Amino acid sequence: MSEPEGLGDVPAPVMRAQLHRMADWVADYREGIERRPIVPRLRPGQVTAGFPSRMPERGIHVSQVLDSLDQLVMPGIVHWGHPRFLGYFGSTSNGPALLGEIAAAALNVSAMTWKTSPAATELETVVLGWMRDLIGLPSGLFGVVYDTASVAVVHALAAARERALGDVRGEGLLGRPTAPVLRVYASDQAHSSLEKAMVLLGLGERNVVRIASDDAFRMDPAALRRVMSADRERGLRPFAVVATVGSTSTASVDDVLEMGGVCHEFDAWLHVDAAYGGAMGALPEGRWVMRGMERADSVVFNPHKWLFVPLDFSALYLRDPVILRDTFARTPEYLEGDASSPGADGQQAIDYMDYGVQLGRRFRALKAWMVLSTFGREGIVSRIREHCRLAASVRVLVEDTEGFELAAPVTMAVVCFRYCATGMSAEDADAVNRRIVERINGSGAAYLTYTTLRQRVCMRIGFGNMQTTEDHVRDVWRLILAEVGRLSSSDTSPPTSATIS
Repeated sequence: MSEPEGLGDVPAPVMRAQLHRMADWVADYREGIERRPIVPRLRPGQVTAGFPSRMPERGIHVSQVLDSLDQLVMPGIVHWGHPRFLGYFGSTSNGPALLGEIAAAALNVSAMTWKTSPAATELETVVLGWMRDLIGLPSGLFGVVYDTASVAVVHALAAARERALGDVRGEGLLGRPTAPVLRVYASDQAHSSLEKAMVLLGLGERNVVRIASDDAFRMDPAALRRVMSADRERGLRPFAVVATVGSTSTASVDDVLEMGGVCHEFDAWLHVDAAYGGAMGALPEGRWVMRGMERADSVVFNPHKWLFVPLDFSALYLRDPVILRDTFARTPEYLEGDASSPGADGQQAIDYMDYGVQLGRRFRALKAWMVLSTFGREGIVSRIREHCRLAASVRVLVEDTEGFELAAPVTMAVVCFRYCATGMSAEDADAVNRRIVERINGSGAAYLTYTTLRQRVCMRIGFGNMQTTEDHVRDVWRLILAEVGRLSSSDTSPPTSATIS
């Protein structure tokens, strides 16, 4: 019987040519990204309208598909890798990471058990150890890779729930009518993924208790203790606390050591969200952010935020991984042949599928290994330090420019600031700050974000792109001043700015 025509992959010579074309495309994109407007000027649905409503009946040559990439996809891209993209926690792609992604896609292994790909499992273990040592986490912590910190906190709290109630895995929550209501505590600056995690775990978002932060946007441990005591007296169970090292809006750092003491008093799980701020621990002068980590039950750190590993890559570290494993490990019959058992030397291999919901797992460690190996500890540290220096230069500009004020202390590479001219009401200043960001972003020349601190709207700049330089900072500051001049009342002169030294 002869094979039907058209089966199999694209012919190797065609793919080789198109891979070379794609390599040039990637290099050209990265080289020319600064000349592109950062955001597209589109209406919802415009990208969709460019595509056929049904998939092609007969396949299209791959070269034509690549043509459509430029024609249909690129006009709708926000260029997060642009050096003047300073919103959120600006990350960056880079050469070694791109090579790692290509290799991982070509290999297409599933890192669910050791046997399904020993190198994927063991390289994940190696990379997790490198990063743990780099940022100064306690050496005994066990790590596992997920996609995002939002997923990591679900797993951490699932383990905390299991420790608090026992055998929720087997009996569920409905099978425990006398179980206490479980409550988790975090500052008013902690990430919103906490509420989503509680929804997913069946514990209810109303049982997330937000503790007011102090003048530096840090949780007050004394207030935490008072609230947890009051809840316990009401018959509620304080089962977990989330400390933040590098909060989303201001990069503030909670007192993990003190919060760990409170957790010990109440037998509560301490989870540390160091998704952004953990990278600061790589700097000798930034190691202070790791104070108290020895008291944490779990710590999440996102290399895709400030360690130059592209999305997505999040690492959860645990003091007692057995709790997490007992919560999720399950080996169905079809995987029994690939599940690990002790070798001849008695060493047990790691099956990372046992430490979470996900079974199929990408070879994420490959790109992280390439990034860390190419830049090395010294290169990573110098780039993080440069971002802190750029943030300090923005702080000086804010402090030395009439009408501007800092809205939060600058502890890392995030600056929150506000324009409020003399005589301007707080409400009018809110509108002006919001409008400045919207107009700059709409221009495509730069990208900022705004946030609300103490009920007031502030502009926010975050550094994380290794291509961003002082020249880009100057450009963005000029744009801000130009918008202030346009939006200020006609009788208010534009502010006089300091210069970056």
